[in-house]
Amino acid sequence: MKKTMLLLLALMMTLTMSADRVVDICIYGGTSSGVMAAYTARKAGKTVLLVEPTDRIGGLTTGGLGATDIGNPYIMKGYTYDFYRRIGQYYGTNSMKFAFEPKVALGIYQQYVDEAGVDILYNHRLFSVQMENNKIKYIVVEDSKHPSENTNITIQAKEYIDCSYEGDLMANSNVTFTTGREGNEVYGETWNGAFWSLHHQFPDYIDPYVVKGDPKSGLLYGILPGEPPLPGQGDKNIQAYNFRITLTDDPDNLIPITEPDNYDPSKYELLIRLKERMPFTERGLSDIFIWSEMPNHKTDINNRGGFSTDMIGENWDYPEASYERRAEITKAHLDYTKGLLYFIGHDERIPEWVRKEMLRWGYPKDEFLTSDHFTPQLYIRESRRMVGRYVMTQADCESRVQVDDYIGWAAYTMDSHNCGRYVIQGMVKNEGNVEIGIKEPYRVSYRSITPREEECSNLLVPVCLSASHIAYGSIRMEPVFMVLGQSAALAACQAIDQCGGIVQSVDAEKVYRLMEESGN
Repeated sequence: MKKTMLLLLALMMTLTMSADRVVDICIYGGTSSGVMAAYTARKAGKTVLLVEPTDRIGGLTTGGLGATDIGNPYIMKGYTYDFYRRIGQYYGTNSMKFAFEPKVALGIYQQYVDEAGVDILYNHRLFSVQMENNKIKYIVVEDSKHPSENTNITIQAKEYIDCSYEGDLMANSNVTFTTGREGNEVYGETWNGAFWSLHHQFPDYIDPYVVKGDPKSGLLYGILPGEPPLPGQGDKNIQAYNFRITLTDDPDNLIPITEPDNYDPSKYELLIRLKERMPFTERGLSDIFIWSEMPNHKTDINNRGGFSTDMIGENWDYPEASYERRAEITKAHLDYTKGLLYFIGHDERIPEWVRKEMLRWGYPKDEFLTSDHFTPQLYIRESRRMVGRYVMTQADCESRVQVDDYIGWAAYTMDSHNCGRYVIQGMVKNEGNVEIGIKEPYRVSYRSITPREEECSNLLVPVCLSASHIAYGSIRMEPVFMVLGQSAALAACQAIDQCGGIVQSVDAEKVYRLMEESGN
């Protein structure tokens, strides 16, 4: 009886629910894809609400990834072309420019927001999703900084677009998804699953134990216990995350790198052992980092070699973790990264000339003003991936199949960072790095950004799209996400105007044509 009353009460609450916000299109995630989707939908005359869990839009594009991974510039279509052209104009050229400062990218995204009048709800994250049959009826978001049911906001829309890196809206909307790596046999691939590469690898004979030669002393930090995976084997392991680091050597704009929270030099012992076998060359810091110079004395620093900024094996539970656990993982990556920079500049086992080179650099005063001048955006290279109406695979990347319903192009290498670090025959070895080039740009299917209709008919997923692990490794580049964000918004508009709200009924050819014609 009590259970029946509770069910009736819940039903009555649903029936009498009054949304706080009602719009045509709700976009979850103010990433580069989300901004482009919101701008596109507003330019098309739709009412839009962009929900961003943090206080900053742009995701990785405004979070330090200024050395844009392109593959082929001719895939830049629509407003994505316009974005990189505006970057170029800022720096004094009418051509597209793919190396830029984070604050410049943020300023240009703000231009789009202001031009179109995009309504943004900052610092709010998904709390719940209410489904009705196979449609999202409404979503509820909560204050990211001060979660409380008293401040939750209910948002009702005709169409929803999940542009988050995590795919939280998608995963809570009855949509099938996966994480990790499929075995090669699942889609007839050769580069999926576990892979042992010579790249971003340790040389032979690096001892893995705290006391060299003594397994009883325990493993050094960063090495995983247990048996390593077999080649081609599927698992739930996630390729490593890191931060794309913006530093400056401009003395007037520099904040010194000081000892960070939870600093522990033992976390970097593997770097010392690596350099015992492979001493620093004349490249200095570039032996450890991909050190890309950006305009105005700034950098975009990325992972390089066997031991660098990637925190291998520390992110496996991130995709489906609670908000609290994700915050812990992000903080661990932050402490590790700042600690690595401090270690290289101060540990006496690092050659003095390298330490001096490191000490020339610091955090920029004019970037990331609300997060102590260090990017708040963790590089979530891969999280959930939808299993939708079409799964992009290695065959697409290699153009062995070509879809007809394309709404964008991709052109980057099939790329996965390392997923694990193990002991192999008494030596330290990384596992998971894949870098396989492709011959030409390839098509991205509209079906890969739409769920199966019986699961959800008013949701589009341009970021955590339907792809195998290795295909996603090629697709997952910021310019592609921007193109797919625009295409998703055009599809949402068409679904509202012509398809009874059903995104699976959209004419993909019309979407692509409108996207390609815009922004030129």
